[in-house]
Amino acid sequence: MSLIPSFFDGRRSDVFDPFSLDMWDPFKDFQFPSSFSAENSAFVNTRVDWKETPEAHVLKADIPGLKKEQVKVEIEDDKVLQISGERNVEREDKNDKWHRVERSSGKFLRKFRLPENAKVDQVKASIENGVLTVTIPKEDVKKPDVKAVQISG
Repeated sequence: MSLIPSFFDGRRSDVFDPFSLDMWDPFKDFQFPSSFSAENSAFVNTRVDWKETPEAHVLKADIPGLKKEQVKVEIEDDKVLQISGERNVEREDKNDKWHRVERSSGKFLRKFRLPENAKVDQVKASIENGVLTVTIPKEDVKKPDVKAVQISG
């Protein structure tokens, strides 16, 4: 095993080599249902970050190339936030010769169970630079009333 990786001798698959280019894929031989076909790979690739601030829960989803008309943000039963949309395949012209198609197309859908303190009637969403931001304000935490009790004795 070499300490300096060689990128010229092809792919290596030595599990003990920290510079190995082959990564273990636990789903390599798993057959996905037809709904996970290549045309629906946008569904699988929609990444979402969720952070909590003192005032709100903030979700950010990467949706490059989509307009707000192509994205839906919905709340089901005041408990589940659903983000969905569709990226259409580019129209083909018979005179075009495609060399590579890597951008995903198809439908995507993500669902998130909302926490108990979510103000579902005040959810806001915006899209800027290919990032969907959903802000869910939190209800104010009510401090319990503490009353002093006289100690007799």
